[in-house]
Amino acid sequence: MNAVNPILQLHKQRELLELEYKAEREEFQRQTETLGIERKVKRGDCWYPVQAGRSYYNSLNQLVVELTRTADDTDIEHNFEYGRQVMFFAVDALGTPRYFKRTGTVSYAEPQRMVVAVPDAGCVAELKACELLGVQLSFDETTYRLMTAALDRVARARDGRLAELRDMFYNPGKPGKFTFAPMSFPWLNPTQEKAVNEVLRAKDVAVVHGPPGTGKTTTLVEAIFETLRRESQVLVCAQSNMAVDWISERLVDRGIEVLRVGNPTRVNDKMLAFTYERRFEAHPDYPKLWAMRKAVREMQGRRRRGDAGYHDKLDRLKSRATQLEFTINNDLMASARVIACTLAGSSSRVLEGMKFGTLFIDEAAQALEAACWIAIAKAHRVILAGDHCQLPPTVKSLEALKGGLGKTLMERIVETNPQVVTLLKVQYRMNEAIVHFSSQWFYHGQVVSAPQVRNRSILDLDTPMTWVDTTGMDFKEHFVGASFGRVNHDEALLTLNTLHDYFEKIGRQHVLDERIDVGIISPYRAQVQLLRRLVRGTAYFKPYRHLIAVNTVDGFQGQERDVILISLVRANDEGQIGFLRDLRRMNVAITRARMKLIILGDASTLTRHPFYKRLYDYVASLKAPQQQDLSQLPPSL
Repeated sequence: MNAVNPILQLHKQRELLELEYKAEREEFQRQTETLGIERKVKRGDCWYPVQAGRSYYNSLNQLVVELTRTADDTDIEHNFEYGRQVMFFAVDALGTPRYFKRTGTVSYAEPQRMVVAVPDAGCVAELKACELLGVQLSFDETTYRLMTAALDRVARARDGRLAELRDMFYNPGKPGKFTFAPMSFPWLNPTQEKAVNEVLRAKDVAVVHGPPGTGKTTTLVEAIFETLRRESQVLVCAQSNMAVDWISERLVDRGIEVLRVGNPTRVNDKMLAFTYERRFEAHPDYPKLWAMRKAVREMQGRRRRGDAGYHDKLDRLKSRATQLEFTINNDLMASARVIACTLAGSSSRVLEGMKFGTLFIDEAAQALEAACWIAIAKAHRVILAGDHCQLPPTVKSLEALKGGLGKTLMERIVETNPQVVTLLKVQYRMNEAIVHFSSQWFYHGQVVSAPQVRNRSILDLDTPMTWVDTTGMDFKEHFVGASFGRVNHDEALLTLNTLHDYFEKIGRQHVLDERIDVGIISPYRAQVQLLRRLVRGTAYFKPYRHLIAVNTVDGFQGQERDVILISLVRANDEGQIGFLRDLRRMNVAITRARMKLIILGDASTLTRHPFYKRLYDYVASLKAPQQQDLSQLPPSL
């Protein structure tokens, strides 16, 4: 591999990030101007109508207001979560939205209720006075600003640890390692144990490559636990709030003191208990701080003309409140062993000036490189965990994607320094026939099944994978807009009929007794929404609705189900398959199934692509479990 100039590469990334920023901003402006409210609601980017409820100051001294959506849109998963910017609008008699000048930031969001931080009391009054009120996601300037600043900071670094890590990540080298005898972890398998040891030995960087079902989170939790025997505190980050929630919850279950900066996506007592905001409120000095803040607001609200000492009194009170807030913050940070936040959240003012010996980045293969550098600036060494053969980061600009913006830091390090990568090789999720195809195509056949799951199945003599071919059924896809993609009504009905027949084969009571859970996946949002409506509107599935989840591939990342059905939608004479060409998404989809995978799709359309041809032939080659010889199944290309 030829040496590259990392500074030039970072400048190029900055240019590509600017292209992505412009593309996303233009797309947002176009949708705001052209998309109707109903379409935005269906996308999950808007609530309308909503009712503004109580307002109060939270523990961070932010004025917040509660918003409740009054429409029954529970079949539509919304995209509101902590930290997202939102804008408000009122709808006039003609149904035209009028946007308010003031914007807000989501503090936390539940399925039907949201708490939003707003700039002032005037905004609250405006919201409460509005009869037909709506709220929608706004364009996120902040994250782009943070990523751009991070790239500039790394490019400018001339010496110091940040410059060392930059140069090491961009060119082949010899990342440093400590030398000590391997530690034994009998509760881990050999590759998991090796991964933990490699993390502990790494002076600079280590990568834990975790294919589906291989226990990446278990390995990462153990690596963090062991690192904390050597260091007083570590920083744990991920791209999304959901990923941060998941690793935080597992660390808490392991008995580790976690401080979650930011609010979780799932609002419950367990998740809220270790958030910064809840811990801040629970500090013994918080009542005193709350009283000071209240006094400041009251003074500002009743200032009297001619009060010569007003400013001195106010400044002294503010100064005491700031000092007490600083003391509480220091106490919280000092008592936590793990600080957990998103990559963008690592720039929070409550973490200002903090440095960490080790930074762990989970789901690193889903994060843009620029986002990773936000957190890396706070760390001495970096541990990345993820799988670059699953979901990639989202890049909306085709030009930026072609230029290489989608290449993650994890991928870069895997290429330049493969010696720091440990592949987890034993999976604990799927029947061997299901994982075999994924292992051969994506992981060079290195991922194998643990004995306890190798032959797992719901029915005796069941074939673990089937393909329901819709060729010749005259099913057609329909384009419903760039935001929703495509829909195939007949295939959606066939998907539910196929699940109905499989439930009958299993036995309806057996499904309930054994709590056999089902995932229905489609790459297209329009198909997902259609399938949700059909499941909800079909009387047969009423007893099983709590066992059935319907979502996109992205929505199922990190999840698993006993039975998975995949509706591929595409059916056309030209063999066009669109973004189904992103095979990493299909790797995620097929590896969600524990015991049974059913694929529905038009083979004549899909098998013109070599991946789907190989997958179709592989499924056709499967026999009943006692007749299978997986060593004779088709190898990868």
